[in-house]
Amino acid sequence: MKIFDVAIIGSGPSGASAALELAKNGISTVIIVKVILPTYKTCGGGFVFRGLKNMPLDIKSVVESEFYEVDIYFKNQNSKYTTKRDQPIISMVMRDAFDNLIVDKAKEHGVTLLQNQKVLDISFSEIQTIHTSESDIQAKFIIAADGALSPVAKIAGWQETRNVIPALEYEVQVSDKDFERLSKRVRFDFDAVPNGYAWCFPKKNHLSIGVGVFAKTKINLKEYYSDYLKALAIDEIVNETAHGFVIPVSARTDTFVKKNVFLIGDAAGFADPLTAEGISNAILSGRFAAEAIIESKLIPETAAQLYHQKLEKSMLPEIRTGVIISKMFYENQTLRNVIVKKFGQILSEAMTDVLMGDRTYPKDFKKTIARKLKEWIKK
Repeated sequence: MKIFDVAIIGSGPSGASAALELAKNGISTVIIVKVILPTYKTCGGGFVFRGLKNMPLDIKSVVESEFYEVDIYFKNQNSKYTTKRDQPIISMVMRDAFDNLIVDKAKEHGVTLLQNQKVLDISFSEIQTIHTSESDIQAKFIIAADGALSPVAKIAGWQETRNVIPALEYEVQVSDKDFERLSKRVRFDFDAVPNGYAWCFPKKNHLSIGVGVFAKTKINLKEYYSDYLKALAIDEIVNETAHGFVIPVSARTDTFVKKNVFLIGDAAGFADPLTAEGISNAILSGRFAAEAIIESKLIPETAAQLYHQKLEKSMLPEIRTGVIISKMFYENQTLRNVIVKKFGQILSEAMTDVLMGDRTYPKDFKKTIARKLKEWIKK
């Protein structure tokens, strides 16, 4: 039985990017997936520019449309703000094609792909043995890139500490008239869902329309999806396919490495806490895990330490601040509405800057808000 240096469970952007980085540096790597690729992946498919800047390859062949303008609506304020940039704020992809593009590039560099193999259990030792529905695979390191539900994290002993939110996404074919009208820009509608937002993402010949809620509450997302269709003034649904899913919008609170298993992407809880956009940090965390293993010269303790250092240096502080902002934004609507009323365009521009990778969430957010409130009171 061949022993790999690294086994990656999952073939999404995080896992495939990690595999590509490892293979480029001569690390023997296998990707294990439970399906036959390519396969549909439930996701809005909006790839923001900050993620695009970190891509290890050209993705133009799988980009269905690019948007340099974004409309941001606040229903409770009856207001709309538009932001514009010289680079595409959001590029639309279908995840089956997008993910498979990265996997194919990784294979070109020598990565082994094992398909239709569901991970059933793992025997942990100096060399890990992954027991799948088809075979046993051995590797020194395991990277868990198996999504929000992450069976590998459960097998390795992680308890759930992330904030996991529900979302509902539809791939929708509409009339030519409605598609022409709605395909010009991306739009986000805050308060179209209580404690959440709705989105309309134009793809090549259909719309990706979804709703998500960020607070822990019982809610019928199907009803709010129906209401959102009315708000979009869609006259005719030619065809629609529903996909329910969950998104972790806070990072795990204990560790990201255990028993030589490295958690990346949604398995770790690295989606943006305010927007729930996950592809950017998925790719970045995959690269961090790969770099840590490479730089450690395959020494487990060193690799784990390096991975945590890389996360703490950039990603984790922003996620923690994002959690605070998200809680205020979605749950303290009185304060949020005051801010939007006073600084709606500035807030929208700041959110767009985050999507572009031009800024991060402010570390002194609470102090900044307190200072602004004092200034408003004086006025």
